[in-house]
Amino acid sequence: MQIAPEIAAMLAGTGASSDPVAPVLIALVLIAAGAALGGHWMKKLGQPAVLGELLVGMLAANLAYYFREPAITIVREGPTMLNVIHAALEQNLSLAEAAAKLLPAGEHTRQLVEILGSAAAPMAVSVFLFVDQLARVAVIILLFLVGLETSVKEMRRVGVAALAVACIGVVVPFLLGVRFMAVMMPGAPLEKDIFIGAILTATSVGITARVFRDLKQAHRTEAKIILGAAVIDDVLGLMILAVVSGLVVTGTVSVVSISTITLKALVFLAGAIGVGMWVTPRLVRRLARLELENVKLLFGLGFAFLLAWLANAVGLATIVGAFAAGLVLEEFFLDELKGHSLRDLLSPLETLVVPVFFVLMGMQVKLETFADARVVAIAALLTVAAIAGKLVAGLGCSPKLDRLSVGIGMMPRGEVGLIFASIGKGLGVVSDAVFSAVVIMVMVTTLLTPPLLKMALARGDRRAT
Repeated sequence: MQIAPEIAAMLAGTGASSDPVAPVLIALVLIAAGAALGGHWMKKLGQPAVLGELLVGMLAANLAYYFREPAITIVREGPTMLNVIHAALEQNLSLAEAAAKLLPAGEHTRQLVEILGSAAAPMAVSVFLFVDQLARVAVIILLFLVGLETSVKEMRRVGVAALAVACIGVVVPFLLGVRFMAVMMPGAPLEKDIFIGAILTATSVGITARVFRDLKQAHRTEAKIILGAAVIDDVLGLMILAVVSGLVVTGTVSVVSISTITLKALVFLAGAIGVGMWVTPRLVRRLARLELENVKLLFGLGFAFLLAWLANAVGLATIVGAFAAGLVLEEFFLDELKGHSLRDLLSPLETLVVPVFFVLMGMQVKLETFADARVVAIAALLTVAAIAGKLVAGLGCSPKLDRLSVGIGMMPRGEVGLIFASIGKGLGVVSDAVFSAVVIMVMVTTLLTPPLLKMALARGDRRAT
């Protein structure tokens, strides 16, 4: 098979003394600096850092597209660019020819073809591939950390109220998302509507937990219910993601296909957790005797990557395996390995790598899509469905508690919703327009939660006195 000339040039470097990793290094510096500044500005405004990272990505990519900067314009394409590269390799085409063949005619495609046919293409594609792969690794690390913050014991302790809140908070947004998309995009395949419903099920409770801590009310029953429900919500959301992704890949929606994929996901999670909890303590005891340097970090990451690979091997999303690895590796099992906690050891890696994912998600928001009134309507309806679906979840707890605060606390989508959307975009079921609408929904729900939760808690306190 002949390699496309742009890819061959990328692998060899762009000149006699050029190192192909050089543009990648400056890209990493710029992304890290932009993420740090964006996060800092948002924190000063009392908002989560993730919003700053998204905004930096959005502004940088859309300005770069306007000024025709090659590397960022290509990075902005995301999974579409991967499809172009695959087509170029499989059909023995140049990247420009593959893009012209795959993408619909228009100014956007013309600009992309022009860049891919220029001398800047090797450098731009090299940067794109690096950022894309690093963002995928970042998601695995992020879900591993989410799993580490949970435990199987905690899942057993959360109680009936948290279970009810989680179930309502998954089912209602899912049904609203499916219905709204069917109305807005009639004639679209059912699996596309289902995937949007799955995106709306996600909850990112880190923002809510921060508000409770800042107000010194983390001890409240409502806070414990929200945190417990978020644990169950994560598991249910990943289960739905596994099923919906499987339906998209198989292309069939039937009772048999849904049952098969659900069973596969259940068996994988149960098997990974069960075997992991039996094997991990024994393996850790043996590793402790070896007194290897950095063994806790190496073992933790290795275990997460292994389960992520196994999940992919059985047809599930890699993040399902990473989350399962985090659930298994409770600090109790790692106590025999001396040194800092695994969370502390992963903190520098998280600081460097995870923001890349959020900056990349922001970069893939194409602001020009909002010139279409239908895209604005989709963003508005998704936001309404996302908010209403989680507010209703508050009905799952006792009337004696502050149901409104519980519902608001379940609202933010944050990183989990973005991860689901990025997977959908990679599978081809989430278009550029819908992806942009989803990112806006995530940002709105994340921005609204802190002030609304503070007001709801104050209202509840006034009613109690």
